[in-house]
Amino acid sequence: MPVNSTPQDSSSESTPGGVFAAALTPLNPDLSINRAALVGHCRWLLENGCDGLAVLGTTGEANSFSVEERIDVLDTVIAGGVPADTLIPGTGCCSIPDTVALTRHAVESGAAGVLMLPPFYYKGVSDDGLFAAYSEVIDRVGDDRLRVYLYHFPQMSATPISYDLIERLLTRYPGVIAGMKDSSGDYANMAGAAKRFPGFGVLSGSDEFLSPLLRDGGVGCITAVANIAGNLAADVYAAWRSNDGTAMDAAQQKLNAVREAACAYPLSAGLKDIMAGHTGDKSWRTVRPPLVALDAAQSAGLAARLEATGHILPPLG
Repeated sequence: MPVNSTPQDSSSESTPGGVFAAALTPLNPDLSINRAALVGHCRWLLENGCDGLAVLGTTGEANSFSVEERIDVLDTVIAGGVPADTLIPGTGCCSIPDTVALTRHAVESGAAGVLMLPPFYYKGVSDDGLFAAYSEVIDRVGDDRLRVYLYHFPQMSATPISYDLIERLLTRYPGVIAGMKDSSGDYANMAGAAKRFPGFGVLSGSDEFLSPLLRDGGVGCITAVANIAGNLAADVYAAWRSNDGTAMDAAQQKLNAVREAACAYPLSAGLKDIMAGHTGDKSWRTVRPPLVALDAAQSAGLAARLEATGHILPPLG
């Protein structure tokens, strides 16, 4: 994983950061994983602005795959030449043994870290319960190489990760609890976590918060729109590294426009539709139920919105 220190204080302890794509998982028409397209997409993302990849997150339809399929995705990507240390696979499941199996495999494969949802089926659970669940996974994996990025996405999980829980986990597992992807859309929560927990790598799950979060102590982003605009997010990050606020703001505006266009339609299906147009491979439009592909009108509308932003996807390798 790329390691960077904040430009404002080069003497500070470096923390992992950068632009990470919440990578899509291309499928064949029979809903099986399209391994060749998966490898090609991941390599293309790394060649065009992304510092790393969060495979098997929400955008990657992780919870529509079995444990065996999720292991296969990670193995396929690494075997295809994607460096393991650029990967932060999603491993959080409702079942502790499933989370342990996925997490252990990620660590043994050399992944930079894991992105771990809390167990999300039961609602209204206490911080004590979530602490016990995370502790059980970490203790069972029992590997000093493990780096956990908590996945705070209450709109989807309905299981928020509180500051108190973060503090308890950092106290109990220093060095293991590495950071958090905050997809809540609540900027105050992101910036507050970065301020309250120095050295805890807070990454925005929303593109529009990349530049403000970097300025407020965050370390980067893990976003869906990086699948089609990782180069724009990279421009924001590079300007921050160079202390060029004007360039940073200009790059952020371009990124915001693309995000607004993409978010006008169901995000995973829409991004896959864009990739289908870019690659010429119609199978890219395939999503696993209960998600559905965009219809013709939606596809045309999304293409028009994206064209209006002026953003052109980088050429395929």
